[in-house]
Amino acid sequence: QVQLVESGGGLVQAGGSLRLSCAASGIIFSAVAMDWYRQAPGKRRELVARITSVGATNYADSVKGRFTISRDNAKNTVSLQMDSLKPEDTAVYYCHVLSLANYNYWGQGTQVTVSS
Repeated sequence: QVQLVESGGGLVQAGGSLRLSCAASGIIFSAVAMDWYRQAPGKRRELVARITSVGATNYADSVKGRFTISRDNAKNTVSLQMDSLKPEDTAVYYCHVLSLANYNYWGQGTQVTVSS
């Protein structure tokens, strides 16, 4: 049974920082890419950052230079360091994995609110 549990969301002022974490279980963590998505009210869910099994990363243009995704294969965790936060970063952030059997799994989401 695959489980993804996010933590670290909250309320922060513009220009501040937050660090999100996602603990994964039930998958061969070191063999899969891990993603962070976000969904703002009234908007589609969008990919924010991805880290492959070998550590290659890519980011949405809107967060490049401000967000950093990382993983710890020993702890089965993936993190998202978010700096220089803007009000438009306000959203529910979701951890996601596509398993080796091509099933999509999502965490429950964590709210990030950036005040201006």
